[in-house]
Amino acid sequence: MSGDSARLHKRMRRIWAVVRDIPEGKVASYGQVAAMAGVPRGARQVGYALKQLPADLAIPWHRVVRSSGRLAFDSNSRAFKQQVKRLSMENVVVTKGRVSMNRYRWQPDLDELLWKPSDAWDDTEQA
Repeated sequence: MSGDSARLHKRMRRIWAVVRDIPEGKVASYGQVAAMAGVPRGARQVGYALKQLPADLAIPWHRVVRSSGRLAFDSNSRAFKQQVKRLSMENVVVTKGRVSMNRYRWQPDLDELLWKPSDAWDDTEQA
């Protein structure tokens, strides 16, 4: 794996780890995930990482929305319908393609960030 490819893969694993930590019934914006993963101004990279998500990883991609609370997919798409269904199953209300960020935004406190279980994809793992 080339240096650039290895860095990209490591960045995607950090993004996936943050998304994995979003609790059920909460959402985070693409920009929030990027900042927490150490990818400043990387909202688009979060979208790319989620698009590359292997099917066998149980990552709750549906909990990531735009900063306005709007779902990123076209309302007629399969992905949009799947995201609405999954959020609804977690009691997150989606109205006209939007989630209330005031009500559902994930706002982890310092203890949650510091004392979460160790990351399954730590830096010593070889890809």
